[in-house]
Amino acid sequence: MRRPAVVVVGAGPAGLFAAERLAAAGAAVTVYDRMPSPARKLLLAGRGGLNLTHSEPRRAFLERYPALPPPMAQALDAYPPAALRDWAEGLGEPTFVGTSGRVFPRAFKASPLVRAWLARLGGLGVSLVMRHRLVGIGPGPVLRFDGPGGRAEVACDAALLALGGASWPRMGSDGGWTTLLEGQGVAVAPLRPANMGVEIAWTADFATRFAGQPLKAVTIALGYRTVRGEAMITAEGLEGGAIYALSATIREALATNGGARLAIDLKPDLALDAVAARLAGARPKDSLSATLKKRLGLAPQAVALLRETERGGMPREPLALANRIKAARLAVSGVRPLDRAISTAGGVRFAALGDGFELERLPGVFVAGEMLDWEAPTGGYLLQATFATAAAAATGIAARLGLPMVRDPAPPW
Repeated sequence: MRRPAVVVVGAGPAGLFAAERLAAAGAAVTVYDRMPSPARKLLLAGRGGLNLTHSEPRRAFLERYPALPPPMAQALDAYPPAALRDWAEGLGEPTFVGTSGRVFPRAFKASPLVRAWLARLGGLGVSLVMRHRLVGIGPGPVLRFDGPGGRAEVACDAALLALGGASWPRMGSDGGWTTLLEGQGVAVAPLRPANMGVEIAWTADFATRFAGQPLKAVTIALGYRTVRGEAMITAEGLEGGAIYALSATIREALATNGGARLAIDLKPDLALDAVAARLAGARPKDSLSATLKKRLGLAPQAVALLRETERGGMPREPLALANRIKAARLAVSGVRPLDRAISTAGGVRFAALGDGFELERLPGVFVAGEMLDWEAPTGGYLLQATFATAAAAATGIAARLGLPMVRDPAPPW
C-alpha cells in the first residue's frame, strides 16, 4: 500500500517537528529548504542557551501573546510546555527551569538536541533536500522549486509550509513567500519587526561611552504596559528583554502617534518617598553623580541615562529628582529594521485558514510556525508556539490523509 507523500517546506523547528510527527504516523515525508543545512536558525539562537519554553501557569503564559487568536490558544492547549519538555527528554535532553522561570535543555545548547533530532528523523525515513527554494504552488498540490539542478516540480498528497518570518534572512527566513501566497489570494498581514530594538537620539558622547552597557533590574512603561527586566544600551537606542516585551505596544504607539515616550524606573524596588528620603540624606559636598551612586547604587550608565533625559539639567531637590529617577522619560523615534529583529509580527491571517491550519485557497496546503499572524516576547514563548502550531498542522494533515496520528497525553500546565 502506498504511503501518503507529504512535502514540508522549511527545515526549521516547525517544519522538522511536523515532519517527525507525520513520518511517525506513516507518511513518506520529504523536507525541502533553500539553505545548505537544516535548523540553522535554531542552532544560532541556541548558542547562548536554548530557551525552549517557559514554566508559567497557563493563564499567564497565554497572556504573553497579544490578541491571541483562538486557533493558537487551542494549539497551545493541545501541545503545552510540558509536552515540549517531554519531547526534549525523549531525545536525551532533559530540561530544567532557570531562576527566571525559563526552560532550557540541560546541555543548555541547541546542537546536542539537533543532532539527536536529525538522527531520529533519519530513522523515521524523513528525507532532507537542501538548497531548494520554493518558487510556486499549484493545485494537487504541486510545488515548484529552484535547486542546483534547475527547476523541479514535486507532486504530493499534502504540503506544509513552514518558512518562518523575515527577521533572519541570512538564516533562510527572508519573507519571500508573502508574494507567492498573496498571488494565490491568501490574506497576509504585513510583516513587521517584533522583539526588536528601539531607536533613541542619544547624544554622541553617551552613545560612544555607554553602548553595550546594561540597565539592570529596571521597569519600563509605555501607556498601560509596564515590564520589569533588563535593557541594553546600543549606539542606536535600546534593546533587550524588557524592550522586546513592549515591542507590540511600541509599534502601535509609533503608528498611531508618530512617536512613543518610554518611562524607565531606575529603582523599581524603592517607592518614590523612599528614593526621596535617601537623596535627602546626601552630603552637601557630594556631586550629583556621587550622590546617585552612594545613596541609590545607580550604575554609571544609569546616571548617564538620567542626564540624557534631563539635558537642561537635573533638579537637586530630593523629591523632584526622585520623580525623575522613578520615571526617566525617553523619546522613541523608531524601531530597528525587520532584518535586525529577533522575530516577526504579521503573516498568514487566521481568517485564511480552515481546520487544522489548512489554507482555504490552497486545499492540501497547510501552514505552521512564524509564517502565521501571531507574535510573542522572548522567554520561550516563540519556540513553544512554533512547536504547537506544527503539531496542530501535522494533526490536520494526518486527518486529511486518514493517517493514525498518535496523540500526546495531555500533560498539565
